[in-house]
Amino acid sequence: MWIFGYGSLIWKVDFPIKRQVVGHIRGYVRRFYQHSIDHRGLPHKPGRVVTLIPGDENDTVWGTAYEICEEDIEVVSNHLDFREKNGYTKTSVKFYPNLDSDLHPFELIIYVATPDNVSFAGEADIETIAKQIVSCSGPSGTNKEYVYRLAAAMRSIAPSIIDSHLFDLEKAVQNLDQDLIN
Repeated sequence: MWIFGYGSLIWKVDFPIKRQVVGHIRGYVRRFYQHSIDHRGLPHKPGRVVTLIPGDENDTVWGTAYEICEEDIEVVSNHLDFREKNGYTKTSVKFYPNLDSDLHPFELIIYVATPDNVSFAGEADIETIAKQIVSCSGPSGTNKEYVYRLAAAMRSIAPSIIDSHLFDLEKAVQNLDQDLIN
């Protein structure tokens, strides 16, 4: 079994893995369109985290694929089903490993929060999302930490890839965060 991480699963791998491979999936875009009431926000003040939105055939989302050992599949599946419980469902997509990998494209599992779930926040402009993010925190930490860690992780694993939604949001959050300090 392979799992694709495109959000916190890139830097917070809290389950056993056999190996990991950087690469991308096609036909989606990463967006901060999902409310978080259990990790980066609270029920009365939800934060925002990423989900995948269908895009066109040229859109790609970079992240990390994790291979799970046969004996760990049930434990990891149960763990991730609980971790991603706030509106995420599993689906299968084709993963394209980085060119330096010896692997060919293959099917894997992703967790996606679709617009029909109760915690779907929906589309908003970058400034509106940033204002929500700087004011939220939850059991897993501040919402702005989530943005900063995801942006840093993406620069680390795919330095030549520009994720404008993520990086524009990071800049907007930094600006608001700086304003709060001054």
